[in-house]
Amino acid sequence: MHPPSRQDYVSISFAGQGSGSYNNSKQWRRQSCWRKWKQLSRLQRSLILFILVLLFICGIASYPAVSEHLSGLTEREQDTDSNSVLRPDVPHVLPEPVKQAQLPLPEQTSQPQRKLSNKRGPPVLQNRLQKKGNTSATVVEDKAADGKKEGEEEGVISWRGAVIDTEQATEGTKDGENNEDSLANPKAKSSKEPETSRLEAVQEAFRHAWKGYKDFAWGHDELRPLSKSYSEWFGLGLTLIDSLDTMWILGLKEEFEEAKTWVATELTFNKNVDVNLFESTIRILGGLLSTYSLTGDTLFLDKAKDIGSRLMPAFNTPSKIPYSDVNIGKGTAHPPRWTSDSTVAEVTSIQLEFRELTRLTQEPQYQAAVAEVMKQVHKLDGKLDGLVPMFINTNSGQFTHQGIYTLGARADSYYEYLLKQWIQGGKKEDQLLEDYLQAIEGVKKNLLQKSSPNGLTFVGELSHGQFSPKMDHLVCFLPGTLALGAHNGLPADHMDLAKQLMETCYQMYVQMETGLSPEIVHFNMHQGSTRDIDVKLADRHNLLRPETVESLFYLYRFTKDHKYQDWGYEILQNFNKYTKVSSGGYTSINNVRDPDYPSPRDKMESFFLGETLKYLYLLFSDDPNLISLDQYVFNTEAHPLPIWPSTA
Repeated sequence: MHPPSRQDYVSISFAGQGSGSYNNSKQWRRQSCWRKWKQLSRLQRSLILFILVLLFICGIASYPAVSEHLSGLTEREQDTDSNSVLRPDVPHVLPEPVKQAQLPLPEQTSQPQRKLSNKRGPPVLQNRLQKKGNTSATVVEDKAADGKKEGEEEGVISWRGAVIDTEQATEGTKDGENNEDSLANPKAKSSKEPETSRLEAVQEAFRHAWKGYKDFAWGHDELRPLSKSYSEWFGLGLTLIDSLDTMWILGLKEEFEEAKTWVATELTFNKNVDVNLFESTIRILGGLLSTYSLTGDTLFLDKAKDIGSRLMPAFNTPSKIPYSDVNIGKGTAHPPRWTSDSTVAEVTSIQLEFRELTRLTQEPQYQAAVAEVMKQVHKLDGKLDGLVPMFINTNSGQFTHQGIYTLGARADSYYEYLLKQWIQGGKKEDQLLEDYLQAIEGVKKNLLQKSSPNGLTFVGELSHGQFSPKMDHLVCFLPGTLALGAHNGLPADHMDLAKQLMETCYQMYVQMETGLSPEIVHFNMHQGSTRDIDVKLADRHNLLRPETVESLFYLYRFTKDHKYQDWGYEILQNFNKYTKVSSGGYTSINNVRDPDYPSPRDKMESFFLGETLKYLYLLFSDDPNLISLDQYVFNTEAHPLPIWPSTA
């Protein structure tokens, strides 16, 4: 039986306008928001107003960059429509990778130089080619607002270099064949530039580098161009001393005079500081001796005597093989903290300088010390067909870590100084010549190979009988050294090998997307390889090194083949395009494979002014008497020292 039914209903009443019930009218909402605003504390209201004002200001500040970006995109779309076949598609704006403590990516732009900043944050990056004159003067510029200058530490600089994907690089450059500034195509012939134009381009590059050093690092060792600061190694004005003879050769008399004044009034070696024997010898002692030779100013000879005498304690070892480090203030020396070894290249690449110091001062102890080193290395066991290991013990005087042979780091300049000492001394020291000739035969027998598929001749390494197709950019000194030997009467096939290796070193540049060589490459030797050159991820950096342009200088001076000048000009243009910093200076980069973000390292090595720009200037000069190679021999830091008169 069902219960009686109920009448269920819902009652709805509509409130009048004046009631306090819910009302969604605009007036009610305004009153409600105002009441809530009044309920906030004074601190809360102030904070909200501050945030709103800050957002408004940021919006106004970012408007020009946003509008410029949008304008750039429009320009690129129009440019792509009209040149879709000839021009590579390069985005104008690149986001910065999220990486803690990384310097902002510099801008490559043809706009007038702007103030460089180092504030963290994603910069706006643009890649435009500047067509001012005949040089690609694209500058590296950071568009973030000015912020902190020195808080971000650079990464540890390795001896290692960069990697090349030949297929990708070649494809990328084919698109730009007809572009005046496209330099990475190995088949493309750079436009003929008058000699004076190219020489002026080097002078301009030097002045730009010098401006950065003068503005932000004056009297210090090296410029950090992005952070507009400096780094110290020895605290001896390394870049300034390394650049003295470059300024003289380039005819930059005003810059030379201001540097000379600093040497006369500020430079002192009476400092409690450890310096590396090799680096301070080739850069400081070599630079001062060279400048004295060119100018005849005894200021530089007096400074050379001072530093030379302060380096002599390094030779006070049981074996007479010098320690790597010297305290030039205390007069003490020691090996590195972690070993009693020195590198073979370092102890055998100080001879030109100390021999010249003895000739000028008539004090025999300098030449005697370095001659003893060469005498001992000459008779040591552990060589392979004239090739030497990389390390030598300062206590025993014996090679260590035997079985590894390379013409790269830690051994390279040993071979260079065998030939150059023989030339410096008037071609009388037959032992040096014999060791050099034997070593070159050892290179041919053990280290020389050809790549696949294009048969590039390269110099690899040997480790306990196993060949490695690894070649440092440092090895690119060898074409120039071989050519110098052939010029001085050594076998003609040395020049043939020099030309083959010169082509290989050039390919290490043009097969990179930036047209700049990595620090290290690996060559493919397997049949069926599609590219000759590979570069490991850790080896992709470029330190503005001079070895390739050094060899180009020698090859052009002896052959007069203008292609070597053209190759050098391409390299200079790419330095301008990818490493030039707008506020002054040039920077090493971390990635030669990425033209959009080469990842600057914020460091300008002293050898960029001391060697790289000097060799480029000499390469572009058609005057064989500008540092005649029959009158001068260059040390391994590009400081020319006189070849001794035959009566010496």
